Amino acid sequence: MPRNSFVQMNKLTNVSGRITYISSKAKQENLYATYTTIPDRSFWRELAKCNQECFQKKGTEGKCIEARELIIALPESFVHYEPEYLLKRFTDHFKQKYKVECISALHHNKRKTNYHIHLIFAERQLLDKPIEKIATRNMFYDEKGKHRRTKKEILDEAGNILKKCRVIKKGEVYERNLFTTKNELFKADGFLDEVKRLYTDLINICAINEEDKLHVFDRNGMYLATKKIGKNNPKAAEIEADNMERVRWNQTVDRALISGVAEEDILGVKREKISEEVKRSIELYGNNPSFLAEIIRLAIKALELLISKVLLVAAKVAEKIVDVVHEKVVEKEVPVLEEEPEQAVEIREKVQLPKKPEEPLLLSKYPVIMELDTELKRRNKEIFAVEQERGNLEIELSECTGVFKQKQRKELQERITLLDKKVEKMKAELSKVLWDAGYANAAEFFTELFAVREEKRQYEEACKVWQEECVKAEISINREAFCNEEIARRSEKRYR
Repeated sequence: MPRNSFVQMNKLTNVSGRITYISSKAKQENLYATYTTIPDRSFWRELAKCNQECFQKKGTEGKCIEARELIIALPESFVHYEPEYLLKRFTDHFKQKYKVECISALHHNKRKTNYHIHLIFAERQLLDKPIEKIATRNMFYDEKGKHRRTKKEILDEAGNILKKCRVIKKGEVYERNLFTTKNELFKADGFLDEVKRLYTDLINICAINEEDKLHVFDRNGMYLATKKIGKNNPKAAEIEADNMERVRWNQTVDRALISGVAEEDILGVKREKISEEVKRSIELYGNNPSFLAEIIRLAIKALELLISKVLLVAAKVAEKIVDVVHEKVVEKEVPVLEEEPEQAVEIREKVQLPKKPEEPLLLSKYPVIMELDTELKRRNKEIFAVEQERGNLEIELSECTGVFKQKQRKELQERITLLDKKVEKMKAELSKVLWDAGYANAAEFFTELFAVREEKRQYEEACKVWQEECVKAEISINREAFCNEEIARRSEKRYR
């Protein structure tokens, strides 16, 4: 099954302490390499100092963010790369893109199951030349570092300067800036998604094996991401139950796409039945994750209803549907004369016929993809038949009322429960068919299917144009040969 890339971003309130933690062999059991884009470690101390001063001036509540950290998960096969080379390439890749200084470390966890990079980066750039501000008069600062207008405001009753207060005399430097302002890009909502795509592309370039290649999960897409369950997590059971509902939703989305439901309609159900319902739940009850499973279950019911409507409409107009996809390219025979004149052969050697279009590489996948598409539709049809059977039983159950029909009701309910389990199993097997074929989901499969169909259409059109050009060339060659023979015959007759 194709895996999604994992990149996590953290805000650092003590960048010097974090650098010591990730780069210290005493604190890390499996530390393979460290790397920095700027050799002078004082850079990070000055950066922290600058951020703290700016934070105090603004008077913002909370904690000062001195830098940011990325945790980048790598495929386990990357242990075969030289650690220093691997770390340098990934770190320089970030600096080249965003033009900021970085410091990084390459780690394994204790069980050696998670090979990853810690990459700390600055949100400010170092100026080529510091900007200094010179005092034009004496300047006074209180114990909190705030500027005061007069000297009296920092004196005690005896006329002495209070502790931690300071005076900057005229002509002295009262402010010295080594860095630019913070880059707002790093605070943007889409920054982390951009970094995920950046490093997913790099990992896929470096990946030796095809199974090591990763995908970027689209949070705004049709599918729901499952949560990772950490070791000794007290909420492991709750997260696992939540993940099961997310998987059921993703399987239903696969089936919806196979059934012909439009992506816009699926996104509409997700937005209306999940996103908006989650917002409403948070407003009413606060952040309570236990409500999410029920919200997803109701959304699945809504999407299944939409699938049923689409399949019922498709069944009614099945005989009107015309398959416009040709199974093979039928080449027309080029009409030629039974006895080709000798001069036509000589002219053909001089005139070059049009070259036949080359078959696209993607077209070689067409038979396999169409076979998989047929298999998916067959399985989906079987699921729909079971669902219809379940629906009929539910109607029968609703009409089965009365004291003397309790046994019949119980039997109907048991049959419905068995069919529910059968449908869930069939839906899981439907998604597994895609995974076994190397696709993360139905959306990825249909993206490739449509690309192959488009390649096939373009190739067929190119072949038709080539056939027409060949026919024109043959006619022209034969006409010219006939004219030359006629001229030669008349000349010979005149000579005689």
